[in-house]
Amino acid sequence: QVQLVESGGGLVQPGGSLRLSCAASRSIFSFNAMGWYRQAPGKERELVARIIIGGGTNYADSVKGRFTISRDIPTNTVNLQMNSLKPEDTAVYYCNVVRQPSSYWGQGTQVTVSS
Repeated sequence: QVQLVESGGGLVQPGGSLRLSCAASRSIFSFNAMGWYRQAPGKERELVARIIIGGGTNYADSVKGRFTISRDIPTNTVNLQMNSLKPEDTAVYYCNVVRQPSSYWGQGTQVTVSS
């Protein structure tokens, strides 16, 4: 089992920044991938950014150049730095880790971009 605790969501004006963090209960070296997904009202959950351990990173086209995913090994944390936020980034953001054959999700954190 893996527990994930997310933090960092909130309300921000367009053009602003937020940093999301997700702390895992196991060493990140035990994971195959770590990432962030989001789900806006009435839409399907979608990939935002992902680190494939030993295989690089993936970003959704809509966030390239604005969002940066990173991991902190000593704290078993995956972070998502979100800059130049837009109203269309408003969603519940979910942390996800894959430890094959299982996939684990955080509880979600709300990000609202509005003036």
